[in-house]
Amino acid sequence: MCGATSNAGKSTVAAGLCRSWVRAGLSVAPFKAQNMSNHAAVTTDGGEVGRAQAMQALAARVALDRRMNPILLKPSSATGSHLVVLGDEVSTTDAHRYGSTSQTLKPVVIDAFTSLRGLDGI
Repeated sequence: MCGATSNAGKSTVAAGLCRSWVRAGLSVAPFKAQNMSNHAAVTTDGGEVGRAQAMQALAARVALDRRMNPILLKPSSATGSHLVVLGDEVSTTDAHRYGSTSQTLKPVVIDAFTSLRGLDGI
């Protein structure tokens, strides 16, 4: 069983599912709309995504892509974060301001997901 808290193993389970499905002949790719982590991986074109999505892409045997984690919040203080959108840091934000910012980012997330689904075979 897997819990919903941080460090419960959700990302590892997702990587295991990706590998299992690839072995079964399915085409899969990881996607996490929003992630909060200081642990980032670099895409081949220099963008940043959460390290968990990099592990999942490896398990899925697909190239790491910025769209796999369109919103990455990298904590910088108790209430502040660097805001990374589609792999590029665009600003800093705090917990209070991010509520309204997240609403403006919804189309970015939907577009990333929709275009990621259009990858060959996925």
